[in-house]
Amino acid sequence: MHRCFSFAVLVTSLAGCVSSNDSPTNRSLDSFNGESACYDREIEPYTAVVDTHIHYRPFDGRAIPFEEMNSYLSQTSVRFANVYGIGQMLPSYSTCSNYLKCPGTPVLPTTRSDFVNAANMIEHRPDNLHLTLSMTFTDLSNPEPTIELMKLYEKEYPGLFHWMGEVNLVKQAQFNNHHVAASPENITQWAGFMTELRTRNYPITIHSDLGNDASPTLYLPLMEQALALYPDNKIVWAHMGLSYELTTMKASEHIAVLSRLLDQYPNLMLDISWRILDDYYFSKSENQAQYVAFMNLYSDRILPGSDFVAFRNNTFKTYQQELEVTGRIHKYLDDNAFRNIALGQNYFTLLNLDYQAPEVCQ
Repeated sequence: MHRCFSFAVLVTSLAGCVSSNDSPTNRSLDSFNGESACYDREIEPYTAVVDTHIHYRPFDGRAIPFEEMNSYLSQTSVRFANVYGIGQMLPSYSTCSNYLKCPGTPVLPTTRSDFVNAANMIEHRPDNLHLTLSMTFTDLSNPEPTIELMKLYEKEYPGLFHWMGEVNLVKQAQFNNHHVAASPENITQWAGFMTELRTRNYPITIHSDLGNDASPTLYLPLMEQALALYPDNKIVWAHMGLSYELTTMKASEHIAVLSRLLDQYPNLMLDISWRILDDYYFSKSENQAQYVAFMNLYSDRILPGSDFVAFRNNTFKTYQQELEVTGRIHKYLDDNAFRNIALGQNYFTLLNLDYQAPEVCQ
């Protein structure tokens, strides 16, 4: 009997499977809706089935076309993805494409990319991918307009958005581009839209730098306040709090902070998107075993993602590389953690999707 990589739908009984002779790049979404089968880690990819952190729109708006971006996913192991816009965009009049090279040019929250994604989704919804649209417009340092804008999204695109984020609590990389970190007072002002998110059962992905090399936990109190005020919200902490500004923190100290918060706040989840995690932390020989043990222990609290940004000049090879680099850590996980993280069970559970990740072959 052929082993197949298939997802059993909880409320339907669609049957079928893909044999081991079929490559993951030519599978349709229906091929995941099979009878019980197992995933053979010896022959199947270690890259994730779900990309929970991918930006379909770049900072300057000149994007890889929507259908082409979907084709990139279809050529890899990914069959489920969050469609993030980009919450903070360069001005439409700017000739800059990389805000880091344009200090002083504002990079500010906007609805532009979300509306483009929604229009593309209506016109070009793929049959072989399950895509979840996310609202990325929210300015956490000026939260007052958020509820009204959420209502506008629902009016214009009813039932299309099911996530919020990636939104910035504090992002040091954008300090030179008019980004202002949310203050403790601002965080208390989130109450209205955080209640609305709970009502809708939407997760929110927050980029919140843990600190920097000079002060590794400088901004931790901001995230702790958000968690303390909104413990019932499904909060996803992007990149495990890491950034290019924090590349030398001891793994043991980083893991201790994350473990404490995960123990204290049952609705907190982490995403392990962005290649800096592998470049500066996971790939270090002295770190790898610590992070693998951590992920095995908290395997139901972690989401995979590439953090790929669909700049027009990026290619399929770029996406393929980002997916591979951010997925390398999966190779070392135990079977339970691999199923929860790489095979998407955490994502299905978080969004209450009618999919079940396959068991790993024994």
